[in-house]
Amino acid sequence: MSDLTQHKAGNLDILRKIPVRKTPFKAQAPDKFESTCFSKQPKIPVWFDCDTGVDDAIALLLLRHLTCFDLIGVSTVAGNVELEKTTHNTLCVLELTGDDVPVYRGASQPLIRDQIMAPEVHGKNGLGDVELPQPSKQLEAKNAWDALYDAALAHPGELVLIAVGPMTNIGLALAKYKNLPQLLKRIVIMGGAAKGGNTTPSAEFNILVDPEAADMLFNCGVPVAMCGLDMTLKAYLTPEELDELGNLGSPQASFARDCLQNALRYSLSLGFGGISLHDPAAILYAADESIFEQYPAWVRVETKGAITYGKTVTDLYSDKKMPERNHMVVTDVDREAFKARLFNLMKRYNG
Repeated sequence: MSDLTQHKAGNLDILRKIPVRKTPFKAQAPDKFESTCFSKQPKIPVWFDCDTGVDDAIALLLLRHLTCFDLIGVSTVAGNVELEKTTHNTLCVLELTGDDVPVYRGASQPLIRDQIMAPEVHGKNGLGDVELPQPSKQLEAKNAWDALYDAALAHPGELVLIAVGPMTNIGLALAKYKNLPQLLKRIVIMGGAAKGGNTTPSAEFNILVDPEAADMLFNCGVPVAMCGLDMTLKAYLTPEELDELGNLGSPQASFARDCLQNALRYSLSLGFGGISLHDPAAILYAADESIFEQYPAWVRVETKGAITYGKTVTDLYSDKKMPERNHMVVTDVDREAFKARLFNLMKRYNG
């Protein structure tokens, strides 16, 4: 066998590990949800960076009851809507959850490119035009990137950063604090896609909003788990399931149903069968990976292309494999298990 044949055969073996399914993915591992996600000790210190629109709001609702996490801080960034709105929404939703966690205002603009937003999905106010009561909670004085660094210093080698919006705050933190990568344990993001995009044919929204910041993240040396469209589009609720969620009986569940209505209509207009809960899927992945499928990969972001700007470029499906395959690309989720976990957490607001 020639070297070339051996090379291709070896890569085909890797590709065969990524199945093409005719039926939905089902997790094979025993369900660890109760033992993992509600464990008392040791708690995982977590920083949550968000651009609170409708699915970020649901993610915040879930975080309240994931007792495996010690939520150190929340930072806001412009993305789904303007920074003023994402910050206000974050304070409002945290008040609804009853979680008293510090909130830090982040970047109002991407590092380089012009701002883009998604009011067609999230409504004018970012919460599907649902109005929550004015929060009593106040913002912290410190900015997001300084606060993130201080949290990493306080938890060296332990802090998990979960980012479900544009990566601008992280890019600013990495640029200012060169030792930040050595302080972080891992980064989990909602963003990107190994195949395709949503905002453009090649780019997913969170990455496209600030491709330069996202590329800094993938190139900083910290292991990144990319919960992209490959997986999150499969983490959806049908209209009937969303109604079922809203009927759980708590104000939080009613809010979840109501704030998702605009996004649901938009999703149905595109031909989807329900509403994908992108950010909640990333949260549940960070808590317990057992219902998700994932593969190691090299990932960078295209920052120069005229028609591929913002694309997450990965060697996951390519013949050529890069030597630095230190990230994980999450490709699938057991939807029924995802839905069960979502409902489990939301039922906890009933007392």
